[in-house]
Amino acid sequence: MELRHLRYFITVAEELNFSKAALRLYTAQPSLSQQIKDLEEDVGVKLLHRTKRKVELTEEGAVFLEQARLTLAQADKAVAMARQVSKAKQQLLRIGFVPVAEMKVFPYVLPNLRVQNPDLKIELLSLDNHEQIRAIKKGDLDISFTRHNFHNDTIESKFVLREPLIFILPKDHPLAQYERIPVKALNGVDFVIPAEEPSGTLHNSILDFAKQHHIEFNIVQKVDNILSHINSVGMGLGCSIVPGYIAPLAMSNTVIRPLDVELPYLDLYVSYKKLSHAVTVQKFMALLTKTFHLDINRIDN
Repeated sequence: MELRHLRYFITVAEELNFSKAALRLYTAQPSLSQQIKDLEEDVGVKLLHRTKRKVELTEEGAVFLEQARLTLAQADKAVAMARQVSKAKQQLLRIGFVPVAEMKVFPYVLPNLRVQNPDLKIELLSLDNHEQIRAIKKGDLDISFTRHNFHNDTIESKFVLREPLIFILPKDHPLAQYERIPVKALNGVDFVIPAEEPSGTLHNSILDFAKQHHIEFNIVQKVDNILSHINSVGMGLGCSIVPGYIAPLAMSNTVIRPLDVELPYLDLYVSYKKLSHAVTVQKFMALLTKTFHLDINRIDN
């Protein structure tokens, strides 16, 4: 039994005339008669009493008609709800990000995206690199901004921007007297660094920098987020190396000083699933590409 059998039966029951019912259904009368016969065989009872002059519902047919209408109504509701969910998903864009994207990317892209797509719902999720990678692979994110280029067979990653690191220290720290701090003066100083789990790229960049210049920091604290990072320096716990976007957020009791050597850079990548045909993803990427002049052919290894 199929839903079309129910629709055919309901139409015949309403018209009580096979010719009129066939016209409503845009089908041939012999075909309609066969469909009703097949339905009765499936149900196992006579639903219609037919003579050459008239068509009548049997008692069984009257009961079946009521339930058939309820079944079709429920089926139509199921279709409508599924389409509603699909439409809602098409109008939702889930973006994961590390803090730099919030300051360096979103203000230049999201306002235009909202103006062009007023019905679009944007969900922003602040997650570390590893959380984002897991989420986009599972399909829980549409777009991710991380420090990692994880371009592979299923994920597309594009370079967005390169950001310098800066040296920040308490305002009353002895090294604050220098206009340009000698890198060797950092040997043994109290130092605050990000924890490896949430900020592995920055964590490793700082340690690699120290190793490259043959200095050893006295690591006094490992922090889980950028706010704790700044506050720890502001409270005089130690010096630190942080991303450049922190500069406007620096506290009054901290200062930024250049070193006599160049600090490392951190890259930011945008990633999304290659096979994503979501219009929202395509619109976002089009705006991002235009705003940041992304090289669509560039693949960093």
